[in-house]
Amino acid sequence: MAHEAGRRTGLDEQAVLLAAGLADLAVSTLGSALGAVRGLLRRSDAADLAEQAEHDLMARGRLVVDRYATVPPAHLEILARHALARAAADGV
Repeated sequence: MAHEAGRRTGLDEQAVLLAAGLADLAVSTLGSALGAVRGLLRRSDAADLAEQAEHDLMARGRLVVDRYATVPPAHLEILARHALARAAADGV
């Protein structure tokens, strides 16, 4: 029973350490992102940069839509077409 209580404390401590590490990572990432945004806003070609980013995002969106919007033909449909082609080639 004492061993389980010690293990429970260890798991609680691990959870707290994980949460603290994730929070620190989020804060440092947010700080870096804000620094990058500030740097971008200071650039003289910010409008051109924003236009390029918009163009890149639209191109990326097109690729995603093209990748997931087309439905592959059904497996049985492909098999049926092969069977019909084979039957036509055999003259049946």
